[in-house]
Amino acid sequence: RESCERCRKEKTEDTEQQIIRETFHLVSKRDENICNFLEGGLLIGGSDNKLIYRHYATLYFVFCVDSSESELGILDLIQVFVETLDKCFENVCELDLIFHVDKVHNILAEMVMGGMVLETNMSEIITQVEAQGKMEKSEAGIAGAPARAVSAVKNMNLPEMPKNINIGDISIKVPNLPSFK
Repeated sequence: RESCERCRKEKTEDTEQQIIRETFHLVSKRDENICNFLEGGLLIGGSDNKLIYRHYATLYFVFCVDSSESELGILDLIQVFVETLDKCFENVCELDLIFHVDKVHNILAEMVMGGMVLETNMSEIITQVEAQGKMEKSEAGIAGAPARAVSAVKNMNLPEMPKNINIGDISIKVPNLPSFK
């Protein structure tokens, strides 16, 4: 866990792309009847790390872990990850992963953090991801409030700009503003 995390942080974008190519080459050339884990490539630490993967249709899901990690445990984790993606995206495909990368990262972050598995219950993961989505939408709504307020004032069709706005006991003096129209 620690070595993979440290390895990931120290890589440049060019090196990351080389690692992705090397990993794809190692995994994609393997026969379907061979086990789903192998030693990591030279770029990710060789025998210190393992690549554990599952192949679904046209997608490969690959986890890089240190050599002490349980292969079968990670295969189960990949299965939970893919099933969760499938429920969130209704038959997940490559385009979902490309166009919704933030949501994919949120799902993975609910499952694994700092190299430690936090959650494997799909219902709990989905509940947390949906709550995160609702919070993001409400924050977007708050951020858009000033623009909506200006738009509402513009659409009021007032003959002239009010000098004061009275709301109950509160009186707000409106500054001299240029015409909205």
